[in-house]
Amino acid sequence: MTSFFFKKSRMTLLNLFFIFFLVSIMFGTYHQFYCLLDNHLSSLASFPRVKLSIAALLAGCTEAVLTPLERVQMLLQDRNYHYKFENTFQTFKALKIYGFKEYYRGLTPILLRTGPSNVLFFSLRSAIRELIPSSEKLLSKLMVDFLSGALIGAIISTIFYPLNVIRTKMQTASAGSEFISIRNAAKAVYRERERNIAKIYYGVHVNYTRALLSWGIINASYEFLSKIIY
Repeated sequence: MTSFFFKKSRMTLLNLFFIFFLVSIMFGTYHQFYCLLDNHLSSLASFPRVKLSIAALLAGCTEAVLTPLERVQMLLQDRNYHYKFENTFQTFKALKIYGFKEYYRGLTPILLRTGPSNVLFFSLRSAIRELIPSSEKLLSKLMVDFLSGALIGAIISTIFYPLNVIRTKMQTASAGSEFISIRNAAKAVYRERERNIAKIYYGVHVNYTRALLSWGIINASYEFLSKIIY
């Protein structure tokens, strides 16, 4: 029982570590790509939405470098591997013998999720923020940033939830087993959920509740810190 709780705490730390780097890459690379497009593709100056979409899409693709962390996270969270993988470092080491490719199972659904979801996030962030009334007070601004981030996060996480289910199916495959395509993984999930589309969305309420809180905090924190730094 004690070892179980230690493992759970390690998984929580891995989740926090993963979220920290994911958000850092998401915001950091988005602004870098946006500036690069500004400096090297002046023809896009008349098309700000196109420029935003390209920068957000590239940032989403960059986030895919964290796929190995997601792969390890999925294995540690799967009850079938509780007695096979002890911690993050041991899991990374165990996967190493199967080659570099083993770390990148589920890359396709991750790319399909992070790219378009980033485009939606950065496209909707300002628009939704403007719809929420606020004052010049710091607390009011923080609340608006929290609400806009929470709303967008919940919407995006729900839209892309089936991709996360498929990605989980691909990333919980045992190390060294045959790689399956996103199409075959989707078919397998569909069969396992009794060929019922609604059952693919099992757990979505937990997912969007978590997204409400996490993305609300992330967006409010980002806006607050960016004002202090810049």
